Amino acid sequence: MYHAAPINDYFQPALHIPEAGVAELRLTIRQDFHHAAHAAHGAIYFKALDDATFFAANSLIEDVFVLTVSFNLYLTRPVSEGEVVARGRVVSRSKRLYLAEGILEDARGRDIARGSGAFMPSAISLSGLKDYR
Repeated sequence: MYHAAPINDYFQPALHIPEAGVAELRLTIRQDFHHAAHAAHGAIYFKALDDATFFAANSLIEDVFVLTVSFNLYLTRPVSEGEVVARGRVVSRSKRLYLAEGILEDARGRDIARGSGAFMPSAISLSGLKDYR
């Protein structure tokens, strides 16, 4: 389902869920991701961390799609090339709210951003989504 999303044709990320409540996303920084100062735009940091934390949360819910309710992002270091890795994990959950934290690292393993998000189950059935498996 994730890799079939039209937006991912452009970004070409790779998502892996090693266990319930945890997700990892890999993305190669390209020049067409750069802002005017020749480093990755903050939208790239957000996408990587939102996707990793979102799927960490959704990996705990088997019937419906979750929605991002809010997301807080700290950009700590610029990156202009190489692969970045976002790792997300659920840190708290209740029946209607899942909180997840994420760290984004550059190719040298340095933290370049951190984020946290709140996610809620929606009324959108996963089984009704075209590419859900």
